[in-house]
Amino acid sequence: MGTVDKQMQQEFQKSLEELQKNQKEVQKCVEAREKLETQLNENKVVKDELDLLEPSSNVFKLTGPVLVKQDIEEAKDTVAKRIEYINGEVKRQENNISEIEKEQEKHRQSLQKLQSKLTPPTPSA
Repeated sequence: MGTVDKQMQQEFQKSLEELQKNQKEVQKCVEAREKLETQLNENKVVKDELDLLEPSSNVFKLTGPVLVKQDIEEAKDTVAKRIEYINGEVKRQENNISEIEKEQEKHRQSLQKLQSKLTPPTPSA
C-alpha cells in the first residue's frame, strides 16, 4: 500500500468521523427544536385561553408552590413575549440544522470522491 493510499484512507476516515459528528449534532438540534415546538404549542394554548377571559377575570401565576394574582394584561404580555422568544429559538435551531446539513453534504461528496479513488476498478470481461 502506497503512501498516497494511506493518506487517502486517513482523509476518508476523518471525513467519515466528521459526518458522524454532524449527524449527532443534527439529532441534538432536532430534539431541541421539538422541545421548543412543544413549549410553543403550550404557550399558544395559554394565549388562546387568556384571550377568552373577560377583562375583570382573575388570573394567577404559579410562583414556586404559591399562586400569585396577576394582572390579565401583564399575563398576556408575558405569554406573547414568551411566544416571540420561542419562535426565535425555533428559527435558530432550524438555521443550525440547515448549516450542519450543508456541512454533511460536503463530507458526503468528499467521501464519495475518496471512495472512488480508493476502490480499485473492476476488471472487464
